[in-house]
Amino acid sequence: MTTQTLAGVPVERDAEGFLTDPSLWSEAVAVAIAAEEGITLTERHWEVVRFMRHAYETTGAGPNVRLLAKASGVSVRELYALFPRGPAKTAAKIAGIPKPHGCI
Repeated sequence: MTTQTLAGVPVERDAEGFLTDPSLWSEAVAVAIAAEEGITLTERHWEVVRFMRHAYETTGAGPNVRLLAKASGVSVRELYALFPRGPAKTAAKIAGIPKPHGCI
């Protein structure tokens, strides 16, 4: 684990860059993580990120791609266009939640 400062907030991240404490997340932190991933967040990105956080807060886990597409109303094709390196994994990282089960 490493400690980094994102948007003026010191946060610990695991070896893959996921926050170890989701409570330290903010929209400013999300923008900083997205920039690291080469993503400029649009409103559509925010819809997915907010959905990921809500799913994590209610179930304790982030959804996989299939469930994300089904429950969020964003097609798998669009998810991959928004998050080309892997929608569930990248959206979870930006949302400040742990990597969803089944993500490589």
